[in-house]
Amino acid sequence: MKKLVSLTFSLLVASQLLAQTYTPTPENIKARAEFNSSRFGMFIHWGPSSILGAGEWVMNNRNIHTDDYQVLPKFFNPIDFDARKWVAIAKEAGMKYITLISRHHDSFSMWDTKQSDFNIMNTPFKRDVVKEIAQECQRQGIKLCLYYSLLDWKRADYQWETGRTGKGTGRTAPSSWPSYINFMKAQLTELLTNYGPITTIWFDGHWDQLDNDTDKNQVSKVDWHYNEIYALIHQLQPQCLVGNNHHLSPLPGEDFQMFERDLPGENKGGLSGQSVSALPLETCETINGSWGFNITDCKHKSAEELVHYLVRASGYGANLLLNVGPMPNGEIVPEHVTLLKQVGQWLKVNGETIYGTKGGFIKPQEWGCITQKGNTYYIHILKNDGKPISLEFPKKVKSMNLFEDKSAKVAYTTKGKTTTINLSTITTKPIDTIIEVTAR
Repeated sequence: MKKLVSLTFSLLVASQLLAQTYTPTPENIKARAEFNSSRFGMFIHWGPSSILGAGEWVMNNRNIHTDDYQVLPKFFNPIDFDARKWVAIAKEAGMKYITLISRHHDSFSMWDTKQSDFNIMNTPFKRDVVKEIAQECQRQGIKLCLYYSLLDWKRADYQWETGRTGKGTGRTAPSSWPSYINFMKAQLTELLTNYGPITTIWFDGHWDQLDNDTDKNQVSKVDWHYNEIYALIHQLQPQCLVGNNHHLSPLPGEDFQMFERDLPGENKGGLSGQSVSALPLETCETINGSWGFNITDCKHKSAEELVHYLVRASGYGANLLLNVGPMPNGEIVPEHVTLLKQVGQWLKVNGETIYGTKGGFIKPQEWGCITQKGNTYYIHILKNDGKPISLEFPKKVKSMNLFEDKSAKVAYTTKGKTTTINLSTITTKPIDTIIEVTAR
């Protein structure tokens, strides 16, 4: 009891301090640097919703009543799930971390939680998915991150009355916000105490309590108690990075900034538009058009498109969190496995130009982008029309050659501060022609 009182008091003090200011711990700063050098991770959207084969938003999109959705886990028995294979696929793809859905908007928990009966242990499968993935990540040297939904379409205590989604799931009882906040805190405590080191907590759903995604000055209709929640996370695991997919600029207590289906600052998907911070950056994207398993979605991006997205993200100094939506039997879609393997093969040759780099001294351009590491600049030519490229390097250029063939010199001229690269004599690579520039 004394320990519980002491922990409660410590968290209360920490949350009050966070409300005033947030100073990350040395462990957190180190974790930020490691995360920022990773550049490539696997997002995994999976749960009983995969049975219906219509994506992870099926409960909301079809207005499935909570009583009817409650039956779905009774059919969830992914006998082909193998954490070892999943982690190995991520590793072979060159990914450095996995962000696993622990609880999505449908309220289903993928671990042995004591806070809700709506969880993986009450399915025919009866195995703790978070635990198995966590153990396998540790064995194979992959960092584990956990996605956690702030929004809930099933629980009556979530403030569904003011939310934008989940209106057709049959809830009529008045919500109880303090109860819901306590529920989330209790679940996060389980995740951060029972599954080893967690690299990030990836929150999602804040936008449900906003009228739209375009007005960045809106105030949420609920108090999410972020001061308390973020303090809880940092108290339990100081190195754990907090990120929130609220589509806004980072809030106090957050350690990295994410962009949904968008590269930082571009806002082509319409969900971003927020300013880009100095925190570590991450962009998340799908291989086809869906996050969760969608049996009719066969519009898979090519390996070239995926590499280009990864390269451009790196050009902005951001990680790419690339999603897979496993099938209900527990296997990752075969086409996705093949594509990931192809990306991994490219990274085996060219990973030096991606991992541990910073974003370029100019933003990505139509022709490609730049990554840099110390006095070395990597110019990624993704579209070579033969026209010369003129750049103002921060340092004096010493030499320039093709990355894959150091003996192949690249012709360039320097006039004043401008260096012009001649692309007309370069043999273009199928996916990415990389020029290595050494400066001094």
